[in-house]
Formats: sequence, structure tokens, C-alpha cells
Amino acid sequence: MKQFLHKLKRYSQATYRVLLFLAAVVIIANLLPREGKFRYEFKQGEPWRYEVLIAPFDFRIFKTDAEIKVEQDSILKNFRPYFLYDSTVLKQVQEEFIQGFEKNQEAYSGKYSFLNKRSNNQLNSNLVRNITDTLFQHVFTKGVIAIPDEYAEKGSEFELVLVKNNLAERYMNNEFYTLRSAYQFITTELAKGLAFVTNDFKELESFISELHVNEVLRANVEVDDNRTLTEKGNVLKNMVLTNGIVLVGQKIIDKGEIIDELALRKLNSYKKEYETRVGTLSEYNIVLAGHLLITSMFLMSLFLFLYFYRKDVFINLKYITFLLLILCTVIALAYLSHKIPDVPIWVIPITILPLIVRTFMDSRLAFFFYVIAVILASFFSNNSFEFIFLQIPAGIAAIFSLYKMARRAQIVRSAIFIFLTYSIFYTGLTLLQDGNIASIEYDYFIYFGINAVLIFVVYPLIYIFEKLFGFLSDVTLVELSDTNHPLLRKLAENAPGTFQHSIQVGNLAQEAAYKIGANPLLVRAGAMYHDIGKSVTPLYFTENQTTGINPHSSMELEESAKLVISHIEDGVKIARKHKLPEKIIDFISTHQGTTKTKYFYNTFVNNFPDQKPNMKSFTYPGPTPFTKETALLMMADSIEAASRSLKEYTDSAIDKLVENIINDQIKDGQFFNAPITFRELTEVKEVFKIKLKNIYHARVSYPKIKKKK
Repeated sequence: MKQFLHKLKRYSQATYRVLLFLAAVVIIANLLPREGKFRYEFKQGEPWRYEVLIAPFDFRIFKTDAEIKVEQDSILKNFRPYFLYDSTVLKQVQEEFIQGFEKNQEAYSGKYSFLNKRSNNQLNSNLVRNITDTLFQHVFTKGVIAIPDEYAEKGSEFELVLVKNNLAERYMNNEFYTLRSAYQFITTELAKGLAFVTNDFKELESFISELHVNEVLRANVEVDDNRTLTEKGNVLKNMVLTNGIVLVGQKIIDKGEIIDELALRKLNSYKKEYETRVGTLSEYNIVLAGHLLITSMFLMSLFLFLYFYRKDVFINLKYITFLLLILCTVIALAYLSHKIPDVPIWVIPITILPLIVRTFMDSRLAFFFYVIAVILASFFSNNSFEFIFLQIPAGIAAIFSLYKMARRAQIVRSAIFIFLTYSIFYTGLTLLQDGNIASIEYDYFIYFGINAVLIFVVYPLIYIFEKLFGFLSDVTLVELSDTNHPLLRKLAENAPGTFQHSIQVGNLAQEAAYKIGANPLLVRAGAMYHDIGKSVTPLYFTENQTTGINPHSSMELEESAKLVISHIEDGVKIARKHKLPEKIIDFISTHQGTTKTKYFYNTFVNNFPDQKPNMKSFTYPGPTPFTKETALLMMADSIEAASRSLKEYTDSAIDKLVENIINDQIKDGQFFNAPITFRELTEVKEVFKIKLKNIYHARVSYPKIKKKK
């Protein structure tokens, strides 16, 4: 049982790694389009590049979108809207008019002479009510129509369907009164009916206007929106979308034949029918098997690439999880664009994959993953060739434009480069294929612009991935190197000499990193914190002893060595307490490697030649440097410290100092685990020599002004 558990633990990392890749295969394969992928790529105006195409089954020829649009517009133009006749409006209008008339009847009688005669008062009032009732009856029986704005554009005449007493009949809109024409008719006819009771036309006109007939008038023929929309939908639904049929065995197109409008319609119709048939439930398992097979091969190539060329990434489960997560995310975004018709695939910022991977790793790995993502995402595109042709240059532009992501302005530059790359290659491809500038679809440039704007999501994503996986971006390194960082401010206050030493070490190591292609931002940030442990007991280190008092003079040599060595452990504790990244902590723990505290060790050997020293008491705990950056820091740290003790700063003295220190570290095996070559070590030596000579170069002494006698 123990042996089984030991084997299980031994192979658990490999098992987790394989399971992660298998999970990614299943996720991506299920996201890929379930309908079959049409095997032919074609475009109007180009010759058919494949063999003669024979119809394997009957299919109808669908109309083009433009034809369907024209037909829909024609149907809607001739469509008759539905209106409802409301028989209750007449009674409401009559009652409102009578109430208003009776309310003001005394005022009317006192104001108008033909009503104020007692003998005629009631008679004339009844006459007014009778005439208006008759006129209302006539007008509302014929109908008062309210025409919405959308139908008013059709002019003075358009046909409608009136639903009256559950009977639908066609009418022209001019067969009804409008509110304006109804008011004009009623007032005119009322004036005619009352003309025999008075000869004063102005008085009669004033009386009729004060009746406020327009205030009680309302439409009793109004549009029925629900039924109109229902009938309009039924008409459009019943519209014939096809125009012709191709029977099984008939030729669709011959090899070399130019794809004209009719051939394009046939091919599009065949493609639609083909994908529908392949996407049926009976063949879905076969399509899924194909997706699983293709996805497995692509992810196996990723697996082997990491195994053979990026062993450091391969052995780290966090890195693999991150890479597969971002790959699945990009495919999921392409899947959403496929499911949402209004979101074209060109607005999906696929180039965020190389940008983010490049930020945390390297360009080669970013490009390899990007190519795999583009090929898989091309299944969601209508034209896979065009999609891949435009995406590959955009990914290259993204990688080149974001060499180091240390400033936010670099994302703006990347977005601009990506937009220009998409636009230039699309324009070139269109001109190459069609030979006509009019064929350029300018909507694509809008899509490319949206894509470029969405690139700005990279900045918050970098922060999120840093927190999730413990990565370290250049942006964070720049922030950590800022001398206003709280931890560095504390170091400057407690151990000012160590703080200045750290800055000088950072300058030396950074220049060397530029020379051999290491990460200069990382080595500088590591240099700023490598001696942070000295802030615990700053006076026990010579660079902080400004009073001339050395506390080591009253201590045992072994005790002094132990206290100096402890700044490594103290530095790691401080770094972890302040949640510094692990890569920065590596500089703290490795900058002395497994070297000895030479001053105390040599002094012990000289003072006690007969005693064998306890090597552990004088040796740093390690580990030794295991990256180029940590190796550079060890060299820069030792050289900068030793350079302060030189008696003369001549070229030969500086050259000898650099050579001796680095050669001793090589002989001591300090760089055995670091991936640094002898050629790079030679280059690093030259950088250190030049930098030290620039720092300690001789200066011209300024002459003093002689005093006049």
C-alpha cells in the first residue's frame, strides 16, 4: 500500500498535467460548431478551384438577402393595416356635448339675441341639440379615423381593413372623416341649420365657436396594433424564400467556372442545406468525434512543444493551467460570436492571447499558442482562409508592439498597430481577390476598430492573472522598483548605506541583463530588495556604520558570521510578510548562494591556525542562483561591495577585481544551476568593468583663485 501511494505521489504531477490537457480537449471540442464544416471556400467573381460539383441531394435555391429585402419592402408597402370601429364613441360624444351645452345655456341666452327671447329660448336650444345630434350621428356612423404617423407617409389615399361588428372590409382612408374634416363638416352644417333663426352671421359664427365641438370630437376608427403586427408577421412568414430547385445528380458548378450571381446562390444554398443535414442529431456524434480528434492533435502538439522546448513551463502546473485557460477563453469568445448573429467574429479580440502570454512568458510560446487558437477559432468563421490570413499578421503585430509591457501607453500602441494590420491586410486581400476597390466592405473597418478598443481589457486581465497564478508582469516590476515603495522607504530610513548599495547593484545588474538578454526589470527589482533583511540589524553591516563604531569588534567571529548570515532569513521573512512575489524572494535567498563570510572565516583561520573551523557557521545557507537574473545579482552584489574597498581606482585594479570575484564564484560552483554560458559571463565582466570605471573615473581638480598680494 505504501509503495502504491509513493508511486501515486510520484506520478501525480504528470497525471494532473494530462488531465488538464484532456479537460481542455473536451471543452474546446464541445464549443466548436456542431454543424458540419463546409469543405469549400468560394467567393463571387472568382473561378471555382475544385473539381466539378454534383448535387448529392435535392435542395432549393434560396434568394439572396438583397432579393428578400426588396420583396419584404414590397410586401410591407402594399400591406393593409387593420383598424377597429368603436361604436360606443358616438354616445360618449353626444353626452359630453349635451352636458357642456346645458351647463352654459343661460350664458348663451344672455349673450346671443336669437336665444334670449323667452318665447324662442327653449325652442332654439332644442333645435341646436337636435341638429348636433343628427350631425354627430352622420359623422360617427361614417367614421372618424386617426391615422398613425407611419401610415401618414403613404399620402392622402391608402387601403386599410376595417373590422366592424366582427366583419372585416377593405376601405380607402379618404372614405372616413378626420378630426379636422369632421369638425369642419359639423360646424358648417350647424350654421346652415340655424341660419333661419338669425340674420346676423357673425353672431351665429361666434355662437358655434363657443360650443367647442372640437373638444368633444374623438376618433372612433383606430389602428389595431396587435392584429396588424400579427397579420404582418404572417405575411412575411409565408413569403417564399426560394427561387428554383437543384435536383440530385445535377451539376452545381464546373471546375474553372467563374462564380456569378446565380452560381453563388446555388453554392450558398447547397452549403446551407449541407450543414443542416450534417448537423442533424443522427450525425452529431460523428461531427463531435471529428472535433475531438482535431482538438486532441492540436493540444498534443502544444503538450510536446512545452515538453521539448519549454521544460520550465511544462513542469509548472500553474503555467499550464493559465495557458489552457486563456486558450479555452478565446475559443469561448469565438463561440459566443457564432451564437449571437449581431456580433461578428472580427470584433473578438483574439490578439489578447499573445499579448497576455507574451507579458508573462516569451514571444515564441505566445505565437505558438496563438496560431493554435486562430486555427481552432476559424471553425466559427464563414471564410476560414480569410480569417486565418488576417489573424496571423495581427498576432505578429501584437507581439512585436508589446516587447515590454511596462507602461499603459504601450497597450495603446499595440491597439493601433493591430487595427492598422487588420485594415491593411484586409484591403490588400480584397483588392487581390476582386481587383476592384468598390468591393471593399467598410463595415470591416468598424469591426477592426471595436476589436482594437477591446484590446484595452488586457490591462485589468494582467492584474487578475497575476493575482490568480502568482505571476509577475513588467508593470508590477516597475512598481516594485519605485523607491517610494513603503518597504524601500523603510530600508532607506533604517539602513541608508544598504539602500544606496542596493541602487548601485541594481544599476550594474540591469546593464548586464540588457547585454545578455536577461530581464532587466526583474533583476533591478530583485536588487532593490535583496538586502532588505539588513534593516533588522543595520549597524552590524559596514555600509551603515557612520559613527566609526563596529559592534563586531566585541563579538566572537562565529557569532558575527551568524548574525551577518541571518540577514538572508530575515529578508525572506520580511518579504513574505509584505507579500512580495516569489521571484523577488528568490533574489533574497540566492544572492549569497553557498559562499562563505570571507572576512570572518579568513580571520578565524589566521587567528586560530591550529583549530578546524565549523564550516557551517561561516557559510550561507543557499540555494545557489538558478536563473540568469539571480546569477547577475550575485555577481553585481559582490563586485559593488568589493569595489568600495579598493585603495586605488585604476583600470587595471578594477579589471582585476571583476575577474577575481567572478572567477572565484565560478570555481566555487555558484553558477552550476544557472543557465548562463561562458560567453555571457565574459560579456557580463566587460559590462561591470566599464560601469565601475565610469563610476570611479578620475575627475579634474578645479584650480583655486590666487589671492592678490
